[in-house]
Amino acid sequence: MPGASIDPGKGERRSQIIARAGLCLAVIACGLALRGWGFGLGLPAFVVKYGGSALWGTMMFLLVAMAASTLSRPRIALIAAGIAIGVELLRLVHFPWLDAFRLTLPGALLLGRIFSVWNMVAYGVGIAIGMLLDRRVLSTVRLGL
Repeated sequence: MPGASIDPGKGERRSQIIARAGLCLAVIACGLALRGWGFGLGLPAFVVKYGGSALWGTMMFLLVAMAASTLSRPRIALIAAGIAIGVELLRLVHFPWLDAFRLTLPGALLLGRIFSVWNMVAYGVGIAIGMLLDRRVLSTVRLGL
């Protein structure tokens, strides 16, 4: 199939998923730390706001990569970008139950509250970072380091 990577064996695929899951957890921890303590550390609002969005894009890339491990990185990136754009566009939709969920911490972290084109730019940066991290981590896993 064009665009698909070579299908690794079950053991290698399991190692890839474990490596991606660990990387995803690290990205989530960084995002929560940035949102929780970024201002307290004196980081500019721009870094806290869009850094969190970039990390969300990275997380989305890694989640798609875990779910569709046989796809190439560019295809994974396209799917992650589609999801990220879809979630951002969902912010333009308002139902009482959806707005109530957005006011909760999980709702704010997963869906956000206010539509912003700049968030989509940050997601793109995060997805690109995810591609680079994924290549680096998986090459390390492949080498058995």
